[in-house]
Amino acid sequence: MAGPTTAERGEKAEPTAPARRTPARRRRARRAVLILLVLVTVLTAAGTWLVYGSSWLRAQHVTVSGTKVLAADEVRAAAAVPLGGPLASVDTRAVERRLLAALPRIAAVTVERDWPHGIGLKVTERTPSAVLKSGEKFIEVDAEGVRFATVVTAPAGAPLVELTPDQSPSLLHFGTKSLLRAAVEVSASLPDSVRKDARVIRMRSYDSVTVELSGGRTVVWGSSEDGAQKASVLTALMKAAKNANRFDVSAPSAPAASGS
Repeated sequence: MAGPTTAERGEKAEPTAPARRTPARRRRARRAVLILLVLVTVLTAAGTWLVYGSSWLRAQHVTVSGTKVLAADEVRAAAAVPLGGPLASVDTRAVERRLLAALPRIAAVTVERDWPHGIGLKVTERTPSAVLKSGEKFIEVDAEGVRFATVVTAPAGAPLVELTPDQSPSLLHFGTKSLLRAAVEVSASLPDSVRKDARVIRMRSYDSVTVELSGGRTVVWGSSEDGAQKASVLTALMKAAKNANRFDVSAPSAPAASGS
């Protein structure tokens, strides 16, 4: 009678030894790795040459978008993008810095490569919220208080700011620059229906701002604080008192209208 098998005795079978690579197989594996490395090197060199050495991906033209006041040629000249060289070598950050330094009217600019041959300049211009008188010209000021351009004609929708501060503690405490910034904040807070009629924003102190409108109307605004609330109250007040010519929202919880 046959004796018990290995499985019956609960013994483990001896593992089969892995087949050893023959010298020929090892040579083939090394050759495959070598070929792969050569291909990677060739493709990398070809890609580098295509981007930097060939004439196919050269910077040849500059496109400008987003301008309203600035001329496209003016922006191109300030950008000074080097043409003729590899598109990948154009320093877009340097182009951005040149534009912001040369053209203060530009609030922001995006410089992008437009493959295969272009550089795109997407410009955002500053919008004047108010103007200051400078001799026979006007200085445009944006909502952040930045003076960015001097023009011959005041732009529509940007009231003239007149700083006529008295020698009050307000002037000594805040200074002229802070008062100007507060006046610009008032201009930016005005409802659209009112801003288009605003002619002068007169600032005597931080708490004494008045807005002179067309038609001899005046808005007593007070300080630049609570601008959104004052704008909402002023809109309702002007609808309710259509024949008034003086509107006081310096205390928005207790507005008043008078005159006719």
